[in-house]
Amino acid sequence: MTSASRPPARRLLLAIILAGTAGLSGMATAHAADELNALVWCDHTDPALIEPFEKANNVKVNLKTYEGTGAGLSIIAQSRPGDWDVLVIDAIDVKRAVDQNLLAEIPADALPLADTFPEVRMEAQNAKDGKIYAATEKFGYNTISYDKTKVDPKDMKDLSVMWSDKYKGRIAIYDYYLPVMGLVQVGLGKKTAELSEADLPAIQDKLAAMKKVSKQVSEVTASQTALATGEVDILVGGGEWITAALSAEKPNLDWTVPDQGAVRWAQSIGVMKDAAHKDLALKFVQYILSPEGQARLATSSCYWAMPANKKAGDHLTDAQKTALRWNDQAGYLAKAQLYPAPNAELDKKMQDAWTDMMQQ
Repeated sequence: MTSASRPPARRLLLAIILAGTAGLSGMATAHAADELNALVWCDHTDPALIEPFEKANNVKVNLKTYEGTGAGLSIIAQSRPGDWDVLVIDAIDVKRAVDQNLLAEIPADALPLADTFPEVRMEAQNAKDGKIYAATEKFGYNTISYDKTKVDPKDMKDLSVMWSDKYKGRIAIYDYYLPVMGLVQVGLGKKTAELSEADLPAIQDKLAAMKKVSKQVSEVTASQTALATGEVDILVGGGEWITAALSAEKPNLDWTVPDQGAVRWAQSIGVMKDAAHKDLALKFVQYILSPEGQARLATSSCYWAMPANKKAGDHLTDAQKTALRWNDQAGYLAKAQLYPAPNAELDKKMQDAWTDMMQQ
């Protein structure tokens, strides 16, 4: 699996339930004028997000969820031109979709760019040759989640906690090599964008130390469950997408961006070039990027994360903003780095290093 086809690393317990409930029906039939077809991530399936748009525009939004850019592009490749109107995609993979001629240009004046956190406009990813093809809609962090009643929160401010003996046997590691190896790179005081083969020995040493002090290395649902049930007290690779939605029922769970930083992820939304309903698709994109749409997307039942539009804060409760660390974003964004983006050769070596760690 290449970096471009990695699975989106933001899936909560409800994703398993929701992923199978939002499939498109009747795709082989002719498109109705009052229907919109969107290929999305699970956070877009929340009725609280979709129904206001449907009612306001007298339209039915048909949603199909997918995990991983490779899977999404495969669905598109197996579909007819015009089958899809809207695409939600990992922000760092927008270029891949543009290179395949899948996304339509979006006029800059049709987007609330001035209201977007500058750090997540991501022009280098969402635009090409001065043309905008997608807009960041939501972002968050792969960082440290923890039970603040079981650990010293001050210890969570240093990424060295990932390999510290202090919490031996009380740590879960999210089983996804890119963000976790990115976190190790950050913890070593280096840039994720500069990660090279020369960095792998030092990263492997820390991975071995992490495995030694961890209780488990597990996928997202098992990791979240372990933290929520008290099987572990720390989750390496977690973040607001793990704990924020549980803040009301599990106030003991928390997350932070350590002093060295964290790894930032982002998702973007765009209009398909062959969309059968381009005007309606753009209207949907504009709704999702509006302050109201952003607040609903940020607190979707599938997973919570930060909205890209700063004005969404006017539509979030104080408790929601606290769970999302709204007031800490300036510092978090300044410290966070994007996922490593290795070429195919380095990606394979990183996966091999991860496999070696898993087998220890």
